[in-house]
Amino acid sequence: MPIATSTTTSARLLSLLSLLQVRRDWPGMQLAQRLGVSERTVRRDVDRLRELGYLVHAVKGPDGGYRLEAGSQVPPLLFDEEQAVALAVALRIAVGTGAGIEEAAARALATVRQVMPSRLRQRIDALEIEPAGRGTQVGTDLLLALSNAVRACEELRFDYRSPGRPDDTAQPARRVQPHHLVVRSGRWYLVGWSPEREDWRTYRADRMSLRTPNGPRFTPRQVPGGDVATFLAARFKGSDSANAWPCRGEVVLDLPLADVAPFAGDDTAEEVSPGRTRLSTGSWSWAALAAKLARFDAEIEVIGPQELRDAFAELSRRAARWSKPFS
Repeated sequence: MPIATSTTTSARLLSLLSLLQVRRDWPGMQLAQRLGVSERTVRRDVDRLRELGYLVHAVKGPDGGYRLEAGSQVPPLLFDEEQAVALAVALRIAVGTGAGIEEAAARALATVRQVMPSRLRQRIDALEIEPAGRGTQVGTDLLLALSNAVRACEELRFDYRSPGRPDDTAQPARRVQPHHLVVRSGRWYLVGWSPEREDWRTYRADRMSLRTPNGPRFTPRQVPGGDVATFLAARFKGSDSANAWPCRGEVVLDLPLADVAPFAGDDTAEEVSPGRTRLSTGSWSWAALAAKLARFDAEIEVIGPQELRDAFAELSRRAARWSKPFS
């Protein structure tokens, strides 16, 4: 009989651990077949995993088997190559989330990278991810409290620091039924239903100070449209329903398409003639749309609608007043 080397045993333990991680219950016979060993060897390998800190429970039944359970400590984990790369990418992205875990994410990334084979380290090192801006910092404890309230369907009471307003801690606590905790552009937002206003509300997490205890349980609702990301994008555009700007207009700019396209974003820009570009764009108000188009610093022909022409006229009148010396 050949004697298994320590290298063979270690490789088999890793294979066993990988199988236990991807499926809840494994019959002992199936594990033995997958590993190419006897059921007795599987039992010995399970004992070795238990010595390393893994909680592997025996499953009773006609076939018998094993189940990997969560433990009180974090034992070594096993990832395949794609999982390891995905984890490293996620840890790099975590720096820009504003969740207050930057240092921990950096240490975890260093730990994962250290045990990677060289070919995977090269893939990770070649991937340049630099946050466009630092996210607004939010305490991890607050994020966990908000997330727990969302999961438990418990009403929240909190104070809210509105921009440009004095601290309102002396005011009655606000109430909201939390439904979603979302990160957008480095900021965390709580999306919930306000029983007092009978409408959906969005709050920046960094401006919230929770009061305890939480309120009563509630029955979850569905955000308009069914998708919280689309709903939040619509609210930031000033729309109560569809994910579209409430004020849209069309103009022709005396600029070549190459000068307009980089700033068009999701808008529609097309060349109508050499040096002239048709642009269909929108904003949350007609005044904001007129100001947005004025930034191109070019002659503008308004195609429509009339509300946009009126907004340009009002902007012109205001500019004329602002240009006079202050007295």
